[in-house]
Amino acid sequence: MWPSTPVLLELLLLSPLVAAVPLHDARSPWRKLSDGLVQRIWGALDHEKSLDIDEHVMGPRVHSASERKLLAGYSESLVLRFNISTSEEAAALAEASETLFLDVWEFNEDWVDIQLAESVVPSLLGLLPSSLRHAHVPLMRNIDLAQAIVDSYPAPSATRPHENNRFSPSLYPSRSKRQHPFFQDYQPYSVIEPWMDLTASMFSTHVRKISIGKSYEGRDISALRVGVHPTNDEQPSSRRKTVLITGGSHAREWISTSTVNYIAWSLISSYGRARGVTKLLEEFDFVFVPTLNPDGYVYSWETDRLWRKNRQPTSLRFCHGIDLDRSYSFHWDGDKTHSNPCSESYAGDTAFDAVEAKGFADWAKNETEHNNVEFWGLIDLHSYSQQILYPYSYSCDQLPPTLEDLEELGLGLAKAIRTSRRGHTYKVASACEGNVAIAKDGKKRVMLPRMESNGGSALDWFYHDLSVKYAYQIKLRDTGSYGFLLPRENIVPTGEEVLEGVLYFGRFLLDKIGVAATTPRIMRPQEAHDDAAESASDVEADTNFELRRRR
Repeated sequence: MWPSTPVLLELLLLSPLVAAVPLHDARSPWRKLSDGLVQRIWGALDHEKSLDIDEHVMGPRVHSASERKLLAGYSESLVLRFNISTSEEAAALAEASETLFLDVWEFNEDWVDIQLAESVVPSLLGLLPSSLRHAHVPLMRNIDLAQAIVDSYPAPSATRPHENNRFSPSLYPSRSKRQHPFFQDYQPYSVIEPWMDLTASMFSTHVRKISIGKSYEGRDISALRVGVHPTNDEQPSSRRKTVLITGGSHAREWISTSTVNYIAWSLISSYGRARGVTKLLEEFDFVFVPTLNPDGYVYSWETDRLWRKNRQPTSLRFCHGIDLDRSYSFHWDGDKTHSNPCSESYAGDTAFDAVEAKGFADWAKNETEHNNVEFWGLIDLHSYSQQILYPYSYSCDQLPPTLEDLEELGLGLAKAIRTSRRGHTYKVASACEGNVAIAKDGKKRVMLPRMESNGGSALDWFYHDLSVKYAYQIKLRDTGSYGFLLPRENIVPTGEEVLEGVLYFGRFLLDKIGVAATTPRIMRPQEAHDDAAESASDVEADTNFELRRRR
C-alpha cells in the first residue's frame, strides 16, 4: 500500500537523490526537485533485472479464491455479435434483449454486441427473425469471457509469484525498467486517490486536487485541476477558459479511467519542459475526472468486473444502480426505462436521479456562475468501438448549431490519433448516428430502431445547457476483440494516441483565441524520470522559463 502523502514527501525530500543534483544543473529549483521526486517514486518501484521472473519459470499458477469466484460467475457466459440490416431485425433484437434482461455491450451502425449466458442463447434466437439466427459470431474466440475478466486485473507480482494477490489494492512493480509502473496495470480506486494526492503535492505550482461532488456511498468524486494562473493583480482577471476530461461514468470501462490519468500525468510532467504544453496550461485550465462513478468502479473491482451503473438503490430491492449517462436533464427520457430498474441503461425515476450526475452538473454550473470559469471543451471518455462522437445523442433529427466546427475538430482529432506512433482509426459521427444501426436502401442511409434510449447524456447536457461549444464523447479501443476487457498491454498505447488527440484539441483552441501554438514534445510517463531523454531545446526552454504561481 502507498504510505501517506506527507510521510512519502518527507522521505523524498530527504532523499540523497534530490540532494545529489549537480550544482551546475541548469534546471530551475522546482524542476530539479520534481524530477527527483518522480525518479525516486517510480525508480524505487523498478526492481533489478535479476528479480524479473518469466512466467515459464513460475510454473502453473493456482487461481486464488477471488479468481475462482469470478471464473464461476461468468464461466457459462459469452458475448455474441449480431449484424443487422433491416428495421425488423433491429426492433426484434432490441425487444428480445429487453424481454430477457440481456446486457447490450455496444451497438453502432455495423454491429450489436450482447452478453448472455449460454443457456439463454436458444431463448434469444427463438425471439428473433430467421434472418438473425445465423447472423452472429462469438467475440473473444481465443479466450473465454471468464478468463478475460480475470486477466484484466493486475497480474501477480513477479517477485512474489506464489502470492495470488492480484486483487490487492496496491501498486505493482513495473514489468519493464523503461515503462511507468502506474500505467502497466489498471489501478483500483484505493490507489488512484493517493496517486492524485501525491501528484498534486509534487506539482503544486500548477496542479490542485479538488472534489466535484460525493457519490451515493459517500466517496469523493476527485479531480485534478491543472493550469497556471499569472499573478498580475494590476489587470482584471478574465474568465478562466477550462476543458473537462472525464472517464469512468460506466464502471466497467476501466480503460477510460486509465486514459484520463495518462493524459493528466503527461501534461502535468511536461509543464516547463515542452513549450506547447506550457503555453496551453497558461491559457487554459484542464480538469481531469478519472472516476465519475467511484461506487460502481469500486464494485467492479471487488464484486462484479462487468458492473456498469452506480450503486444507488432502486424500486426493486435486488436491482441496484442508475446509468449516469442517461440521468442528465436535457431530453431525459427515463420513462422509457422506468419500468425496468434492472436495465443496464436505467435512467432513474426523474432527471438527475443519479447522485453523481447531479453533483457533477451542480459543480459545473457553480463554476460558471460563481467562480469565473468558462468551459470551452468536454472530452468524455468511454469504451469501446473507437468513435469520436459529437452532439446530439438524443435525436438524429436535430443538428447542433455549431455542427461545422464540431465536425472540423472531430476530424482533426481522428487524424491526430491515427497518425500517432501507435494510433488506431476512429470514426467521427454524431452521437446519435454512432449509436444506432444504419441500413442502406439503395443509396439512402436508413436509421434503424435504437437498441436503447439515448436521452439524458452528459454530452448533450454540457453542450446545450452549459454551452460548451466543443463537446465530444470518445469511445476508446477496441472494436470488439475484447470489448470492456481490453488487456492491460493496451493502456499505454491507448493513452498515447488519445494524448495526441488532446494536444491537437489544445492547439485548435489556442488558434481560436489567437495564440500561436507550437507542437510540443510531450514527456511521456515512462520518460518522466529520464533526463537523458530530454531534447536540448527542452532544456533551454526550461532554463529560460520563469515559473508562474497559481493564484
